[in-house]
Parts: sequence; structure tokens; C-alpha cells
Amino acid sequence: MPEDPVIQASTAPPPRDTLHPTIGTLLSMPLLSTKVSHGARTMQGMKKVHSTEHGSLYQGDCLELLAAQPDDSVAVVFADPPFNLGKDYGTTHHGNRISDDMRDLEYVDWCAKWVKECARVLAPGGAIWLYNLPKWNIDIGHQLNELGLMFRHWVAVDIKMLLPIPARLYPSHYSLLYYTNGKPRVFDRPRIPIPVCRHCGGDIRDYGGHRNKLNPQGLNLTDVWTDIPPVRHARTKTRAANQLSEKMLERVLSISSVEADLVLDPFGGSGTTYVVAERMHRNWIGIELGDTKPIIERLRGESTYVHRPRNGDSGKGMTSARKLRLTTEEPSRLFPS
Repeated sequence: MPEDPVIQASTAPPPRDTLHPTIGTLLSMPLLSTKVSHGARTMQGMKKVHSTEHGSLYQGDCLELLAAQPDDSVAVVFADPPFNLGKDYGTTHHGNRISDDMRDLEYVDWCAKWVKECARVLAPGGAIWLYNLPKWNIDIGHQLNELGLMFRHWVAVDIKMLLPIPARLYPSHYSLLYYTNGKPRVFDRPRIPIPVCRHCGGDIRDYGGHRNKLNPQGLNLTDVWTDIPPVRHARTKTRAANQLSEKMLERVLSISSVEADLVLDPFGGSGTTYVVAERMHRNWIGIELGDTKPIIERLRGESTYVHRPRNGDSGKGMTSARKLRLTTEEPSRLFPS
């Protein structure tokens, strides 16, 4: 048999007009048997499970997918990893239970592995967005700084739920880190509608008497996002575990990409990144360690039944033993002193 193809890492930053000349090749490569030049590792644990007009979905470990990507080949990385809260994400396609209950240092070390690979594949001027708890994004931000990426923003995404923690301040936001590989190649700052009272329809602020000077297209977006709705309703939710709002991914991709750019999401989850990228005509590549059926059904536009126990968003998908530990023995793991 002929030798497996080897992906050669680029040695110089490509010009902007040829940044992604091989997207089609990347998406169609038989990654299951691909070797990579930066370590000669063979892809043995993942499989291609679905393709669309713009992208391909794999099932397996994200580190294997990342290892198969050339240096400087991805325009946008969006990562929403498990938060290490002991939730039940089911099993891999090999039948192994997916762990979401690591010790703190073990979790940080695991994050460092995929963060390093994400930074390696990010093209010059490309953007990386990392969504996690503030506790973890402090460490991840340090890792990105050490890798030489440029800090752009710590976006605070408002939490629309009640999550009281004894002896702690009320946690009211998730963290969305935004870094780039040097000066951003694409940065399109969106505007948001001028906020009005939902009861009377009047302006919430007086703008210092300069209301008539505001841009009619809306206000400049800040790094505090209070308009991202949670996904809780049966008509939009496609899995029991937490699911991201499409509005957030639309905003992320609008800010940092253009049509035909390659978007990589190493944690497929419910497939929000892939669905939005497809709709916005971005090429994409992704992987999910657990069940990929909900993602495929969503990409096909099929309805998905989700069993949701009546225990609130923070408990969905969480094992009963872990739920008990989190509320009694381990509140400090989420919000340390």
C-alpha cells in the first residue's frame, strides 16, 4: 500500500489572498490514517461521521484532529471545553466513559495541551475565542500569553440564571477570551440596538443629553455582553447538557472572519459552531468525543428529542453523586477563596 500522506507544516506566513488555498483538501483528507510532520503521530482513534457543503465532522479526541492540521492553517478557533464540573457527557464511540471530574492541576494541564495545538494551527492574523468559567480562563489566558498570542478582550457573557454559592458573591458571567495571532486580519465591530425599556419602550439611558447624536445603526459593542440568551426551550435545545446560543457564535464569526475562512471547533458539543458557520458560509472542521448524533441531526435540520429532568440548567447532565458533592463538599472548586 502507498505510504500515508504527510501534512507539511508551512514555514512562512501565507499572503492574505492565499491564506486558505487548501481548505477543500483539509476537509476531504482521510484523517483516520494521516501522519503529521510535527511528531509523526498516526491518527487511529477518530472517524469522519458527517460532511456538509462547508465542513466535516469527526468523532474522537480533539488532540488527534488538531495534530492533523498544518501550522498557520485556521482563520478562527472557537473552543468551549467541558468546565470540569462533573457532568455526565456519556461515552466515547469506543464505549469509554467521558471524564469531566479531573483534579484542578490535571484539568489545567489538559487544557494546556489543546491550547498549544490551537495556537499552532492559528494563521497569522487569525482569532481564537475560548469560552469557560473565569476560574479556568485565568490559567488559559496565561497559557495564551506564554505562547505569544495577542490579548484582545476578556468578554463577560452575562449568566441568565440563579446560581447561589454559599459564602460567595453571586456569579453573574462566563468568560470569553479573545486573542489573535498578531494584528487581526479581520475585525468587524458590530453595533447593537439602542436598549429600551421592555415595558414603556423608552430609552434606558439619557446619554448625557446627546441622544440625537447616536449612530442610527446602534451602539458600539462593548466587552460585556448582556444580550446572549440561554438555550433552554425545547424548540431550540438539542441535548441535555448546556448548549450555546447561536447569537453568540454569529457575533464571534462576524467579528473575526469572512466568508470562506476556515473555522475550527475542537469541542463539538451540540454543534452550534458548525451550524452557524454553515449558515454564514464559513468553512469549518470539528470533532466531538461523545455522541455526534445530535450534531448530525441539527446539521440536517432534523428535530431532536431531549429528555430534560426538572432540576435546572446547572444540574442537567450531572450525575447525582457529583451534584451532592458540588453543593456540599466542593463549592470552593468552582469559586476558590
